[in-house]
Amino acid sequence: MKKRIGILTSGGDCPGLNAAIRGVARASYALFDAEIIGIRGGYKGLIEGDYQLMSKYQFSNILTMGGTILGTSRTPFKEMRVVGDDNVDKVAAMKENYEKMGLDCLVTLGGNGTHKTANMLSQEGLNVIGLPKTIDNDIFGTDFTFGFHTAVDIATDVIDRIHTTAASHNRVMVVEIMGNKSGWLTLYAGLAGGADAILIPELPYDIEKVAEVIEKRSIENKNFTIIAVAEGAMDVDEARMKRKDREDKRKEEGTNFISVRIANQLREMLNVEARTVIPGHILRGGSPCAYDRVLSTQFGVHAAQLISNGTYGVTVALEGEKIRHNSLAVIAGVPKPVTPSNYIVRTARSMGVSFCDEEE
Repeated sequence: MKKRIGILTSGGDCPGLNAAIRGVARASYALFDAEIIGIRGGYKGLIEGDYQLMSKYQFSNILTMGGTILGTSRTPFKEMRVVGDDNVDKVAAMKENYEKMGLDCLVTLGGNGTHKTANMLSQEGLNVIGLPKTIDNDIFGTDFTFGFHTAVDIATDVIDRIHTTAASHNRVMVVEIMGNKSGWLTLYAGLAGGADAILIPELPYDIEKVAEVIEKRSIENKNFTIIAVAEGAMDVDEARMKRKDREDKRKEEGTNFISVRIANQLREMLNVEARTVIPGHILRGGSPCAYDRVLSTQFGVHAAQLISNGTYGVTVALEGEKIRHNSLAVIAGVPKPVTPSNYIVRTARSMGVSFCDEEE
């Protein structure tokens, strides 16, 4: 019996999306009589009915490609049930287009917001399977998301390269890495790149302790310092504030970049030459690393097996060495923060890396 599978990629792009799409398609073709419907531009395409019947050749030569051949966009979950000026009922439109396409299943590749919408559609009666992608690695229930390891490699390379210029010029270098709510990327890249301090959203920092790290290194005749900071990091005072109050405070300071703020403070406190580096969207770009190619493929194949078995309302996950799946209702909207007791945090502290937090 023929099965029609819709695939969309939603939210921010990242390396591994095409590899996962390829995994779903090729495994589906091998397991059963499949037709793949590519939905363009994420949930926006599902709402507007922008889709195409894919041919087998379209899944060739995409394993190593960055980005997504289907395109993507952000349609915030909180706006899904809001009827805007266009008078479009987004949920009704998605259900209607699902039926128009004659889909047996919808496969959604995305992060936390994507999974919340996927769960909503599942609760609305659609057959949905999620694949967890995000460079933030903050989806509950899976050890790793695809895209994360590639971003770690890129961020680590940035920090590696900063070491030589920092040492040559006796500088403090503040490297700002993506991660607004989660510090996993900064944690792994900071440890792998040999950062002297790692500042992440989950462990609010004390700027005085950041200064102490620099002073201690100076006493030890180490003439430079590397600070890896997540874009969403906050100091201990900001951690007590509401989000809007934090935003207002930073507007008054004249910058939304945490790295710029920290560098400015350190110049005033220590009279040091402090510079900032913000790789930004470079962390999302380019070809996936070997790990992410394998993980994306494994996730895609598992999704095809779930479709073959008629198992829906789930998202694929890595647990240890096994590929499993979790209920969308269980994982959707559940955070996966870095905790003070996390083994990578403990490893970093044991190596003398400072988090400049209340535990130090």
